[in-house]
Amino acid sequence: MTDSTSKTEAAVSGAQTATGGYPPPPGEGSTNGSPLRAEVFNSPKERVVKYVLGACALLSVLTTLGIAAVLIVESIGFFQAVGLGEFLGSTEWTPQFADKHFGIWPLVSGTVLITVISALVSMPLGLASAIYISAYAPSTLRAWLKPGLELLAGVPTVVYGYFALTFVTPILKSVLPAIAPVAFDVWTFLLGIIPFVSPPAQPWTGDLGVFNALSAGLVVGIMVIPMVASLSEDAIQAVPKSLWNGAYALGATKLEVVTRVVVPSAFSGIVASFILALSRAIGETMIVTLAAGATPKLTLDPTESIQTMTAFIVQMGKGDVAQYTIEYKALFAVGFVLFLITLGMNIIANRIVARYQERY
Repeated sequence: MTDSTSKTEAAVSGAQTATGGYPPPPGEGSTNGSPLRAEVFNSPKERVVKYVLGACALLSVLTTLGIAAVLIVESIGFFQAVGLGEFLGSTEWTPQFADKHFGIWPLVSGTVLITVISALVSMPLGLASAIYISAYAPSTLRAWLKPGLELLAGVPTVVYGYFALTFVTPILKSVLPAIAPVAFDVWTFLLGIIPFVSPPAQPWTGDLGVFNALSAGLVVGIMVIPMVASLSEDAIQAVPKSLWNGAYALGATKLEVVTRVVVPSAFSGIVASFILALSRAIGETMIVTLAAGATPKLTLDPTESIQTMTAFIVQMGKGDVAQYTIEYKALFAVGFVLFLITLGMNIIANRIVARYQERY
């Protein structure tokens, strides 16, 4: 009896050692064909669940491929008429004028301007909110703060657009003249950091039109704060408590623990939240349509009226342009460029997560 028990314990110990202490995978833990696998893992119910989940995953992939196919097919007709040289070489975008020009750069500059302003708002505020919720807020307050912050994500973007137009812009009109010189110096410094970008030549006087990129960019930044805060807070919470406690045991303060241990450990998740927020800002439509105007202009002056790629798509989609015309096909060309930009941003986010993700 003792010899039999010893042999059984040795067999179990050897199996645990071979599998790292975990149970063997399905189909590998029984003898001669695994009846458990045949009866459970290959049961009709399990196969139905497997096929349904696979169909759902396949549907999302096919939807993306279908969108890309439509954009490519329609864009081919546009580039046959216009040419890639004019599309990438011209600095004017006037598809509805008698003298038509199809340079994409005014729309790209408007999109970049909105994205940069929103990033200056959403990234620091979102990360600071995530740090406070995860490290400083009491548990009772945390239970209210995060749902309240995420409530902003449920506000319709058309409401944000009218908020920018009727509330933010009047405030900026009254405040901007007093801070225009300082704001101009700061904006010039930020643009000077970016290669191949020239800052505005004329100093700001504080004059602000009804439609401008500044108010639209600020409100877009407010809109994406919940995304940055929520994803960054999840990344911070994923850092093991043993790292927190180890830093505290070495005598570090809470600020030192957060800035030198926790945030670097959650770096990949935080950067991924930043990039996803930028992608969301690039694709925003209603806010920029209502508050930024419809003037395609190659400028980085946030006080001027501009037009983004999404705003142009809305303008063309209103039904004022006949189908199969060059103006109509320009809609798909702009949409294709926007698709490539957002796809590239998501690929970069995935690469950063894969490269810098900490595994515990």
